[in-house]
Amino acid sequence: QVQLVESGGGLMQPGGSLRLSCAASGSIFRINSMGWYRQAPGKQRELVVDIHSGGSTNYADSVKGRFTVSYDSAKNTVYLQMNSLSPEDTAIYYCHTNSSTYSEPLRSRDYWGQGTQVTVSS
Repeated sequence: QVQLVESGGGLMQPGGSLRLSCAASGSIFRINSMGWYRQAPGKQRELVVDIHSGGSTNYADSVKGRFTVSYDSAKNTVYLQMNSLSPEDTAIYYCHTNSSTYSEPLRSRDYWGQGTQVTVSS
């Protein structure tokens, strides 16, 4: 199994910045990708950004130029720097990984964190 632990959410005024972190742990054989999704009240969960093992990234159009993802492979930790926050960014942010474990090294699965609340309001 793979466990994901998120931190860094909270309340921020419009125009402010927050940084989210997510650390993966467990019997990890290979991390194919890590990233962030978000779900606002009454809406479906949507991709914010993911980063793949080769370093490629995929950002949602709504966050391009404002959010930046980074990955520390030594720590199996992904970060999300969020700048120029707006009320539309208010949501629960979920960390995600597609990884395999030592018990099933050839089978990749999706794992999710418990979510961290980000609220942007004046």
